[in-house]
Amino acid sequence: MAAVKKQIRNSRYYSGEVTNLTRNGFGVYVYPNSFFRYEGEWSKGEKHGHGKLLMKDGSYYEGEFAHGEIEGNGSRFWAKTGVSYSGQFSGGELHGCGVMQKGNGERYKGEFSYGLRDGNGFLLDKDGQTYEGSFHQNKRHGEGQMHYRNGDQYEGGWLLDQQQGHGVMHFGDGSVYEGQWRNNLFNGQGTMIHCSGIIYEGVWTNGRPLGGASKVVIEGGDVLEVFQETPFCVEVQLQTEAGEKATGENGRVLQISTAIRLCDLSPSTTPASLLKMMEDIKETPIPTPFGFQVVSYPLMERAFGSQVFIDTAAPLAVAAVAAKSGSAQAVSPLLPEGEWESGSGSDGPPLVGGTPSYLDGLYAGQEEDSTPPPANQRVEEGQAKFQNLLLAPPPHDFIPYQLMDELKRNIKKPSNRAPTDRPGLSQDKNSERRSSTGSCFTSNIKKSSIDSRSVRPGEYVIMVKDVTNPPFQGQTLPPAFALLRLFPAKTKSKNSQTDKTKSK
Repeated sequence: MAAVKKQIRNSRYYSGEVTNLTRNGFGVYVYPNSFFRYEGEWSKGEKHGHGKLLMKDGSYYEGEFAHGEIEGNGSRFWAKTGVSYSGQFSGGELHGCGVMQKGNGERYKGEFSYGLRDGNGFLLDKDGQTYEGSFHQNKRHGEGQMHYRNGDQYEGGWLLDQQQGHGVMHFGDGSVYEGQWRNNLFNGQGTMIHCSGIIYEGVWTNGRPLGGASKVVIEGGDVLEVFQETPFCVEVQLQTEAGEKATGENGRVLQISTAIRLCDLSPSTTPASLLKMMEDIKETPIPTPFGFQVVSYPLMERAFGSQVFIDTAAPLAVAAVAAKSGSAQAVSPLLPEGEWESGSGSDGPPLVGGTPSYLDGLYAGQEEDSTPPPANQRVEEGQAKFQNLLLAPPPHDFIPYQLMDELKRNIKKPSNRAPTDRPGLSQDKNSERRSSTGSCFTSNIKKSSIDSRSVRPGEYVIMVKDVTNPPFQGQTLPPAFALLRLFPAKTKSKNSQTDKTKSK
């Protein structure tokens, strides 16, 4: 049988090999619309084998053809978008395994199904984030692992590009959540271990803990009553919006502090000396739910096994002896007389005999005004407890105490003003008297160790703040307040004191 002889044909559209007037072998074909141009192999008049299909805008495909269709392995480039693909094709579509690179830096390596990402693959997006896992119709779908630009890492279920089902998120700040997801949010049962130390285990809805804490509550009501020199405790509870104990939360950090009421002074009726004292208070007043403002007062923990009293600490020794010998009988104007016997809620026996224990540790090498505050407490199962608390001695020249004393003096000062036809002269004398009293007051305070360094009975304010850092889910709970009513120290009965004197 004679071999078929190939011929060369040149026409308006085709230039290349032919057999029996049919394109067969290598040839170049320009389509009638002049947009497409094919260079490659032919078989029986069809593009078949290896070839390159070029487009007038610069786009092209180069690779395998079968029976006139793009089929097999090849490379595709889209000039308008800068997208390139190298991999498997079927029926002219991206189908099978391949690598797609976009002009914005996005890169995908994995399985395709008729032009769409479908199956397993690895995606690097334009922001540098990576996803490795299952795809469906160009979307993350099924099980997969995502690494975000901010350092977060998620591994779990996906549904049409959204986190869905069970998954674990490792946040860039060290926090971890494991549990159920829906629509990219925590939904269902889950556990959050926050970088601040907070652990919440329970039900979540739309990214928020359903039984999470929304407020801090001081147990025992709005008023706590304690005695001088007697340690006390404060118990705190975290509650939900429904007022239930947030038992699913652990690790929130709470800080306790005390404050004292700041006198309300009217500029039009207050002596200039008092107004000057108010200006000397550098601290910004803190509003309370009781209708008045407060400023900080030192609070400390009772130190067990503290250092023995040292005689060289004269100023504090005088204050301690004075507190023991009757200074506590001075009633604060904040509490009416006759209410001292009703105090309760102390945390231990009164500290009597010798130097009060709340001054221990302030004598040997410690600065008098540098009393360390109580340690912060972490919440366990929705509650926390501050124990062995004592009001610390006030700083030197404690202005709120000075204001109380000066107001008390002005109230007790008798009004000797007689009717006169010269009101101007009378007013001048009153103003001179106020000025004189104010100037003498400061020196009197410095002379009195009792007033300057002892904790006075009266009303104070307990404040418990959420100081968790960083805040849990970006929110800090509002502080809790309670009135602290301090009564004079418990003393032995007169009969026991008399008996003791006789025995001597």
